[in-house]
Amino acid sequence: MSEGNLPDMNNLFAQAQEMQRRLVETQEQIANTEVSGSSGGGLVTVRVTGAGELVGLSIDPRVLTNATPPEAAEAISDLVLAAVRNGNETAERLRTEAMGPLAAEFGLGGAGLPGLPSL
Repeated sequence: MSEGNLPDMNNLFAQAQEMQRRLVETQEQIANTEVSGSSGGGLVTVRVTGAGELVGLSIDPRVLTNATPPEAAEAISDLVLAAVRNGNETAERLRTEAMGPLAAEFGLGGAGLPGLPSL
């Protein structure tokens, strides 16, 4: 290939830097965004960051009424697990929606790149 057909390395480098800057910025926005998940018709609600970190948990006292302590403990365990799973699914959708346009814009399919959804 002749020199006239080689891509401009400065341009490629600038594009790579822009892609990296935008990816980091988007990842920071995702990490700072909170989403919620719930279970039991709202008896248990969690707050999860876009990065999947559990930052809040709320349990409605009604979970404890009319139940023996062992039954209440089991119910709370099940409801918390379901709410966390729901919150993490919502966080995953947030990440996919936020990163997808960047992957498409920069011609990335996410294959082999941590943090990028596969498109």
